Amino acid sequence: MDTTIASLIGEERFDLTIRGGRIVTDGRVIEGDLGVRDGRIAAIGGSLPPGLRDVDATGRWVLPGGIDSHCHVEQRSGMGMMCADDFYSATVSAAFGGTTTIVPFAAQHRGMSVPEVLADYSQRAAEKAVIDYGFHLILANPDATTLSQDLPAAIRDGITSLKVYMTYDRMKLEDIELLDVLALARAEGALVMVHAENNDMIRWIAQRLIDRGHTAPKFHGVAHDPLAETEAAYRAIALARLVDVPLLLVHVAGGDTVEVIRQAQLLGANVLAESCPQYLFLTADDMDRPGLEGAMFCCSPPARDADAQEAIWRGLIDGTLATYSSDHAPYRFDETGKLPKGDATTFKEMANGVPGIELRMPLLFSEGFLKGRIDIHQFVALTATNHAKLYGLAPRKGAIALGADADIAVWNAERETTITAAMLHDNAGYTPYEGRTIQGWPEVVVSRGRVVVEDNTLHAERGSGAYLRRGAPDLPRRAPVPGTDRQNRSHGRVLKALIGLGEDTP
Repeated sequence: MDTTIASLIGEERFDLTIRGGRIVTDGRVIEGDLGVRDGRIAAIGGSLPPGLRDVDATGRWVLPGGIDSHCHVEQRSGMGMMCADDFYSATVSAAFGGTTTIVPFAAQHRGMSVPEVLADYSQRAAEKAVIDYGFHLILANPDATTLSQDLPAAIRDGITSLKVYMTYDRMKLEDIELLDVLALARAEGALVMVHAENNDMIRWIAQRLIDRGHTAPKFHGVAHDPLAETEAAYRAIALARLVDVPLLLVHVAGGDTVEVIRQAQLLGANVLAESCPQYLFLTADDMDRPGLEGAMFCCSPPARDADAQEAIWRGLIDGTLATYSSDHAPYRFDETGKLPKGDATTFKEMANGVPGIELRMPLLFSEGFLKGRIDIHQFVALTATNHAKLYGLAPRKGAIALGADADIAVWNAERETTITAAMLHDNAGYTPYEGRTIQGWPEVVVSRGRVVVEDNTLHAERGSGAYLRRGAPDLPRRAPVPGTDRQNRSHGRVLKALIGLGEDTP
């Protein structure tokens, strides 16, 4: 009998047994069975006794359920437009794509208090979600009460990550405000996520384009010049290094930005980053379509070109980019979302974002794993395990391990699918990947031991997902390049004295 099997023979039967699959766990692939009891993984490997319910996984990959740690659900944008998906449609769509946990945003806008924001989102999610969920907090109003009372309370109550913007007039923070947030995160043990684009660069270019009548969607890509992302990423990293606090840059799009992150990591900066499907599978050319059709492909930062795609692939492969998220931001292609002024909508007025919560994992499985760019362990890390560690969900989530939640997806690597909007379960009404053929799909999806998707049918009730109170982020600590450590130590002592955290240990 395989030594990975827990000593459960002779005890009560498993609630669920997944049989004969290729189980990916702890850097290994184990051929055999997986047993679930009371919503948790109770046995791995070998040949297990029959369960109360059995799933045949012969010839299939048995992988951890995905964690999507960057998605926008039932959220109003800074421009006042509501996402197309509520917590029911978004979590259903996520589940059909192999994702069993989401961490969307509870968005504070100017004039809103953190407690009221969290209460609002918590109620809506509890009523509708079919899989487990947590929240990041989008912070747009870092006033004295927020920083001294509300944020510390939220962090200690399990909201251990914050998102801030360096762009969008109604959301952006000034550098001095970013430093306040970073210092608070350092003191409270939270992770700060940053949307890094230089707002003034974008405004300057956009105004000149509009003045000259260049209003079509393709000019969104022109206005959001790659340098706007690269400069802001460099500046965000510098601010985080000043305060000596970890930082995560979200939805990285450009090759130069990847290189800035890579070099900062080599210097010992504790900077992390993610990217998304749109930066692997879309380009700026997709925005150059007749009429306003290109708006379907507009997101911020925008997709770039083939060279940028290759840079993102390299970043995912070599670990410069730690996670792969959807940045699901679904808006209907009408006056309620993408086109608030109908045919007269300019690229500056349309809603930014593309849907992708259901296709995030199948796209990477097909084009990354099955085409040999990444191995199966990298796929698991990029879609589940790294998310769990960085956002305080491990060891409960993100891996197939004894005692972990039984969040599992059984993948058929032979299944071929031609993507259409009609087959998906979100409410956007379109997909930027329409007509693309991919290979591999999660055919059985299990959340906390419940089979929630099987035979292309949902088996989960509205509101059956559970809220996840997250712990402290488990972040890697990078060693500085030789010759920089003395400067770093001296700098650290000064900074800690300035922000009231005491002296460094010599």
